[in-house]
Amino acid sequence: MNSIDIAVCTYRREHIVGTLRSVAQLELPADTAIRIIVADNDDTPSARERVERAAKELNLNLTYLHAPAHNISIARNACLDAATAPLLAFIDDDELVAPGWLRAMFKAMNNSNADVILGPVRALYPNCPEWMKHGDFHSTMPVWINGNIVTGYAGNVLMKRTSPVFNNLRFRADLGQGGEDTVFFSSVVKSGGTIAFTPEAIVTEAVPPERATLGWLIKRRFRFGQIHGLLLLEQPSRFQNIGKASVKAFYCFACFLVTARYFWLLRGAMHAGVVTRLMRGKHGN
Repeated sequence: MNSIDIAVCTYRREHIVGTLRSVAQLELPADTAIRIIVADNDDTPSARERVERAAKELNLNLTYLHAPAHNISIARNACLDAATAPLLAFIDDDELVAPGWLRAMFKAMNNSNADVILGPVRALYPNCPEWMKHGDFHSTMPVWINGNIVTGYAGNVLMKRTSPVFNNLRFRADLGQGGEDTVFFSSVVKSGGTIAFTPEAIVTEAVPPERATLGWLIKRRFRFGQIHGLLLLEQPSRFQNIGKASVKAFYCFACFLVTARYFWLLRGAMHAGVVTRLMRGKHGN
């Protein structure tokens, strides 16, 4: 019998019930049992009632955890501590998993023998501007460097929890407002772990109105850049990297002025984030 824990961190989001409904409709691989771990990151256990009611209604084997407060790393670490199955998946509380999601994850894990499997997070764009739909700026996919995936994300991932690369590894509390998963999976690779990708393990995420703005996307990409800059600080060539990122930011902003394509503006914002983080150094706030 295969045993898999599926972790969902939640913070004041009623959509968690929809997420649990999608999990209840999974087509499970043969001889597979799942348990859902929900970590509530609110100051008070505000999600307990709705989560436990949904679990009973959907006949889900579910463990509810109260992991305060408003720091996603605390919630993710609570899931790591509560997990007992050899395999641990993370999804987000604003996502829906496709019926074949876990089957595709499990197949990719067996075929690749990787420590981590990533799947795509496909954004849905109700009532969003056409440029946003066309650019698909909210979807999440891995980035390959020289043919390898060197970091990951917690929105759609399956981990071989028993692998030595996860020994004593935790999400950094100082990154509890974002970027904690990027650093976590970067640490997996630096410890000798491997990350693979399967396009068939699909989760979807509708873009809410507050995220359907150019300003939100710029802040998001800038934050991505800051996290990347934090990882680059581990390299000795700090000032060289500042120069490279500055040139890239200038080029991207220039391309935006010429083409008026938001792709270049957002790319420039990311490189600007790299520069600002590198400028602060290892001990900068």
